[in-house]
Parts: sequence; C-alpha cells; structure tokens
Amino acid sequence: MVSHPSVRRYFPAAPWPRGLKLLSALGTLILVAGGFIAYRAAPNVAGFTHAFGVGVSLVFPAILLASLCFVVTGYAVDGTDLSVQRLFFSNRIALDGLSRLWHEPAQCRHSIRVFGNGGLYSFTGLYWSKALGRHRLFATDLARAVVLVTPRRTVVITPAEPQVFIEYAQRLFPAASVEPVERGA
Repeated sequence: MVSHPSVRRYFPAAPWPRGLKLLSALGTLILVAGGFIAYRAAPNVAGFTHAFGVGVSLVFPAILLASLCFVVTGYAVDGTDLSVQRLFFSNRIALDGLSRLWHEPAQCRHSIRVFGNGGLYSFTGLYWSKALGRHRLFATDLARAVVLVTPRRTVVITPAEPQVFIEYAQRLFPAASVEPVERGA
C-alpha cells in the first residue's frame, strides 16, 4: 500500500480561451435579453397569468446564475482525493486506484454532451466519446485536457499547467501509466 501525503496541493484551472469567452458572452447576452423580453411580455393584469409570465422570465437569470455557480476555478489534490473547485463549493473525486493519466489536447474534440454545460462559463458534466466512453468533464480550456482513469470512472480536467499536474499525480500514484490505452485494447 502506497502512503499518500496529506498535504493539499492546488492547481488553478486553465485560463479561458477565446472560444469560451465568446460562448459565455453570447450566452449571457441571450439569457439576459431573453429574461428581459419575457418579463416585458408578461401580462400586466394581476393574477395567475402575470405571476406565470414573471416566473417564466426568471428562468433565464436562474440558468445564468446556476452556470456561474458551477464554473471551474481550479483543482486540489489531497492524498487520494481530487477536489474540483467551483465558486461556492467543490466536487470530490476519489483517485484511489488511478491506473492511467495523460495530457491530450484533442481529447474532448469528439465528445458528446450527455448532460451538463457546454460552454457557459465552463464545460462540465457527463460526456461520452468513442475514445473514452462515458466520462465526467470539468474544464475551461479543452486544449489542456488531462484524462484520469480510475476503476470507477474516467475524469477529464484542464489545469493551467497539465504537465505539472501529471508530474505531481505520478509521485502520488507511481503505478499509474502516463500513456493513453486504445479503447478495446
């Protein structure tokens, strides 16, 4: 059994690339405008129709706020746990049994979103690709993708310095391979 240090090491998320900035700006504009238009379209007569119209107009800013809360700000490794840092909370992912990890800039190119956010402040959620199968994505700059494979799941993250993250993970998990394995091999 390998002893893992209990020192928490923080890795900032990759800076937003131009594409994520544009998607986020456009998405914000559409949601703010949609909310405003829906609010203005709500009937001014008191009663259910007005309340319903106002309720519909609030869906737009709610999507905006929820997406903002789930933005990826960084990653922390504490022993055998990876914490994906968000604005107000974090997601813990056990890295016990980490068998493979590698940096692959084009890894997410053909991923299909099953459930999650595809570019409003980050790329997060459950995705599927032929190369990885079902995987969790917690990303800002997809060109800095680092794939982590454990017995339970495959996770893709995007630290600002992928190689620094990989070198640190290798020290914690010396048995983990740093090469991708072809699916079905």
